[in-house]
Amino acid sequence: TANAQSWQNTLDEAKGQTVYWNAWGGSDNINAYIEWIKTNVKRNFQVNLKHVKLADTANAVSRVLAEKAAGNHTKGSIDLIWINGENFRTLKQNKLLFGPFSQNLPNYRYIDESSKKSLTLDFGTKVEGMESPWGAAQVIFMHDTATLSTPPKSMSQLLKYAKANPGRISYPEPPQFLGTTFLKQALIETTHYPDALSKPVSSVDFKQVTQPLWTFLDELHPNAWRAGTSFPGSSEQMMRLLDDQEIDLALSFDVSAASVQIDQGNLNDTVRSYVFDKGTIGNTHFVGIPYNSASTAGAQVVANFLLSPEAQIKKQNPTTWGDLSVLSYNTLQASDQNQFDNLPRGIATLTLQELGESLPEPHVSWVEALEKEWRKRYAK
Repeated sequence: TANAQSWQNTLDEAKGQTVYWNAWGGSDNINAYIEWIKTNVKRNFQVNLKHVKLADTANAVSRVLAEKAAGNHTKGSIDLIWINGENFRTLKQNKLLFGPFSQNLPNYRYIDESSKKSLTLDFGTKVEGMESPWGAAQVIFMHDTATLSTPPKSMSQLLKYAKANPGRISYPEPPQFLGTTFLKQALIETTHYPDALSKPVSSVDFKQVTQPLWTFLDELHPNAWRAGTSFPGSSEQMMRLLDDQEIDLALSFDVSAASVQIDQGNLNDTVRSYVFDKGTIGNTHFVGIPYNSASTAGAQVVANFLLSPEAQIKKQNPTTWGDLSVLSYNTLQASDQNQFDNLPRGIATLTLQELGESLPEPHVSWVEALEKEWRKRYAK
């Protein structure tokens, strides 16, 4: 078929190309997984993958913007970039992406777009084939069953718990992304105007939509850890506080976090993960190809390999990373389904069933608006 022929041409063109993949480099297990990808694309497709480790993805976005401004339209320094949310929106709006390409990748046949809103709508920005999915994340809460048997399963229950147990509840300080996610989760659960959250923040009455969130936080903070005068800096710090029995709940965007920390001896083996009764925020993360990449063929070959059952099974293995697969189970061959079924699941990791339906992220413009208002009200 024409499609098969054009993919063959892409494979031929990719041979010998070097692909500079700009991807967050802050986690040893993720870096090790990218090394494994590198070995495989070299062996199978003769593509040389170089991991450019980022502290912040926004830096890579700025570089593509700067290259465009300087008139470098064909020899960009970035060939592939791990993105979602705001960074995707910036690149797409400024026409800085190559594509649409993702739906033409052979392994895209394993994606069922109807299974998750976040596959086609990235924080309110339409994907339209301009980035290719490679992993999914969802907010989970953790509690130590030895000290807390029935944890709060909603924001209203969480507030009640905090009032009954002062000093035991906290969340990371925005703009740390998990802290901002906590604000979004609380907003989804408290607002009287949930539909407003999928719209650009400038098109709604921010004060009216968010008022219940600030009321909630005003009541929570005096009863929070350190009376809301300081906040943990990250999920990792929350897990340490949980282990030190300073707080009763930790949260993470990594569904395997608790199991990984238990394995490493950083959490009691009585710690378990759970989600709220009405669901928690989830999102999909992607790779995009800058418009001025000189190795677009190689970049597509890497993106396609990231969607292979082999790469997705390896990635979901909790001892590798534990990142949720984006592939739809029903599209897989029986042998691949078996491998997914037989993945070791950490002692504290929820099944896909238990994770349930994830809540869509609000429109990307809410992030900055919420962070700014939070800092105005609560930053010390």
